[in-house]
Amino acid sequence: MSEWRKLCKRAELPAEGSAKEFSIEEKTICVAMIEGSPLGLDNVCPHRGGPLAEGTIEGGKVVCPWHQWEFDLATGQSADPSGTGTTAYALRQNGDEVSVEI
Repeated sequence: MSEWRKLCKRAELPAEGSAKEFSIEEKTICVAMIEGSPLGLDNVCPHRGGPLAEGTIEGGKVVCPWHQWEFDLATGQSADPSGTGTTAYALRQNGDEVSVEI
């Protein structure tokens, strides 16, 4: 069963069109700000373990800095023909806090 957990303060979110990593429990989550909304993915690229939050944001996707694999920030789906994706996390803003569903 999933639960909502506090991830960060709203002021800690990345700037529009960029990403930042946050740790919660044993997970590291890549959070990107797209059109004023935070979106979250598992920060570890399933290809070779690259840190997705250090990648670039292009057209609603994060591009891994190690081998340029792309992942849709809303769904975690990969543009790679293998179809390997990553976990997308639901985020919500409530007042000054941002929570993640784990």
